[in-house]
Amino acid sequence: MADKKRGLFKRYAVNLMYLPALALVLFFIVYPFMRGIWISFTDWNGYSQSKTFVGLYNYRRIFEEPDIKNTIINTCIYGFGSTLFQNLFGLMLALLLDKKIRGSNAVRTIIYLPTMISGLIMGYIWYFMLKKNGGALPELFALFGANFGDLLAQGKITVWIIVAVNVFQATGTSMIFYQAGLQNISSSYYEAAELDGATGTKKFFHITLPLLIPSIEFNVVLNLIGGFKLFDMIKSLTNGGPASTTESLSTLMYRMYFGKEQAGLAAALGNVMFLLIVLVSMTALTILRKKEVEA
Repeated sequence: MADKKRGLFKRYAVNLMYLPALALVLFFIVYPFMRGIWISFTDWNGYSQSKTFVGLYNYRRIFEEPDIKNTIINTCIYGFGSTLFQNLFGLMLALLLDKKIRGSNAVRTIIYLPTMISGLIMGYIWYFMLKKNGGALPELFALFGANFGDLLAQGKITVWIIVAVNVFQATGTSMIFYQAGLQNISSSYYEAAELDGATGTKKFFHITLPLLIPSIEFNVVLNLIGGFKLFDMIKSLTNGGPASTTESLSTLMYRMYFGKEQAGLAAALGNVMFLLIVLVSMTALTILRKKEVEA
């Protein structure tokens, strides 16, 4: 009987240890999330004591106003575009550096270095590289009598420049995870394939790629989340311009809340972005998990 009581005491004591962590999650995650949902149904300006319930008005605005719809399209480009190229280049670099070649460690370090710079600073670096007046690249082209042009004022082209800068910064992370996945593939699979006369292409598609699915899953979900919520790089590189043509949902939320004092609309935009990220990430994860194979 005493042993049973001691067992119950230990079990409840361990469960009580969860309470601080649970309290932090409830206070800093669950409560703000629920509060944001409520605010999205109001016309709150962000600081007044009064809030008027407006129902689905803020959500209707999201899908009716052309500027907001354009921002959703930009956000999808940042999410899907960054994910595609980060994984493509990350995998290519991992396959190249997985070979025992001289200087591979130095190259790996150089490729990973941009990841260590914050997105805000990376945006400023490329802003001073690309800006029309006094930018490093326009000045360099001018020395040779060529016109570089104002790439940061080209609207849709600038959206893809932001994608390219994001890929430049984050590809190193994808490369590292793919290299870890490659090192977990046993060489016996390749030896058996060589005995059967398999070519390099067949070995890649029938051995390497299927066994890299766990690494692909992780990279794809991580890149999708990072691309869809891209904020700091856009803020420093273009500030959403020209004429809001490069805004993402994150930068639009910031502008609506702090610039136009439309906290209700900003909260609705945040909820839509959350649902978009969850839907896309879970769909990608479900599709990729069906392709997993046992090593």
